[in-house]
Amino acid sequence: MAGKVRNLVNRDGRYHARLVVPKDLRRIIGKTELRTPLGGDYRQALKLLPGAVAQLQHQIALAEQKAGAGRMQPGPARYPLAPDQIAYSHYMRRLAFDDELRNDPRWPAVGIDDLLVQRLRAAIAGNADNAELADLVGTQIDRFRAAGNLDAAHGSDEWRVIAHALCSAELEALARVAERDEGDFTGTPTAPIIVNAQPPQDAAAPVSIKRLWADYVQMRMQAGSMRDGGKRQGAVVENLRKFVKHDNAARLTKKDIMAWRDHLRATLSAKTISDVHLSTVRSLLNWAVENDLLSENVAVTVKQAKKKRSYGRERGYTDAEAAKILKLSRSYKPHTDKLGRVREVPHLSAAKQWVPIICAFTGARVSEISQLRKEDFREIDGQWVARITPDAGTVKAGDYRDVPLHPQIMAEGLEQFLKDAKPGPLFHNGTEASKFEAKAKRYSNRLAEWISASGIKPEGLQPNYAWRHRFKSQCIELGISPRIYDAIQGHSAKSASDGYGDVSLKAKIEAIGRLPAYPL
Repeated sequence: MAGKVRNLVNRDGRYHARLVVPKDLRRIIGKTELRTPLGGDYRQALKLLPGAVAQLQHQIALAEQKAGAGRMQPGPARYPLAPDQIAYSHYMRRLAFDDELRNDPRWPAVGIDDLLVQRLRAAIAGNADNAELADLVGTQIDRFRAAGNLDAAHGSDEWRVIAHALCSAELEALARVAERDEGDFTGTPTAPIIVNAQPPQDAAAPVSIKRLWADYVQMRMQAGSMRDGGKRQGAVVENLRKFVKHDNAARLTKKDIMAWRDHLRATLSAKTISDVHLSTVRSLLNWAVENDLLSENVAVTVKQAKKKRSYGRERGYTDAEAAKILKLSRSYKPHTDKLGRVREVPHLSAAKQWVPIICAFTGARVSEISQLRKEDFREIDGQWVARITPDAGTVKAGDYRDVPLHPQIMAEGLEQFLKDAKPGPLFHNGTEASKFEAKAKRYSNRLAEWISASGIKPEGLQPNYAWRHRFKSQCIELGISPRIYDAIQGHSAKSASDGYGDVSLKAKIEAIGRLPAYPL
């Protein structure tokens, strides 16, 4: 079923062509919308509409050029029209101009150029090069370009199709003029491109990308995720907005997303493009579709191939490698200057001394341990437990989990360290809860840099993630149930069955207790 005719409004029985003025141009134009009366007859209004809208768009285009200091406005056409719609608009405009001339006392001096008619017929037949087409209808093409109806490059295939359409429209208009000269004002066009042209239907309502992202983030935060407000992903969405040069998600096309992806390749790795940029936009648009804000997700099939990573060795520390790093960590003393003053932040020194051994016996992410606070440790029936909770920063799985501490950690003096520590973060110096996550990640990175600089980290290993791989390998060797070590590490269930029942603290304590101590 046909929709409403775009830009046509009925006010008290009278029809008008209507165009909303963009906010950034209202100061120049002095209005929020432009209107042109089209009379009370609907059919006549439809005939006059394309020409009237073209005039209004031209006013906006002139304002855009004024705002841009006369420069041609970049980017895609603001009000794109198909070639047949352009032809129809020009045809109606020429007839309206003829009406004006016939009311002008100079009209009898105006005649039809027979040579022009021959040239138009030759052009329609395909016997005109780009220079001839530009001479015939180049001015009209520029007018539609200025009105934001097209952005075809001169001489391109698209440009030639539009030029031929305008030649047909001009020839048809001249035929009507000739008929009118004989007193016949009933003539109608015969060229299919004019006869079959349809007025543009209502375009999809604009959907602000910026507003869409804000609503999406709010939804995710209400659900307990994206606690940082999506700072990194927000930069991705803003990058897309700048690339397409508009804020309307309804105008995004698959070609836009593909062109953006190709543009990113100049500065970003394939993995970052795939896992961060495309993933973010795909998720955002998918959410918009699910909530009936968009009709389709144009990014759903846009992919970026990634180089498959190969490994020349195991991804976790070996026994000897782990022992070396833990010895380095447990014997660490902060450096002092010539005057005996410690130049390192106490929290960083504590991170270097305690985070590696806690990671070794829990398989936790380094950032999860780096964000722990004094209040996240407690003793239950003689067993010390660390609670990894999103209240301290972030947890990838979203939920808190209690992790028993191995006897060797406590034997190294962690209990005394906890007693001496002040409330709050133990391994970073953040003071505001909103910044705990960022602080924990920063200190985790500095810890990884320290281990790498020590010279004992094997090549090809990520110093922080290697503990997680090692922990899982040890559990597999010891025959510990996958459900238990996944619960300790914070990995999600792998089947619906795994979602039933809870892994008790007792089961975790028994599993952790089976891990062998390190020779420190």
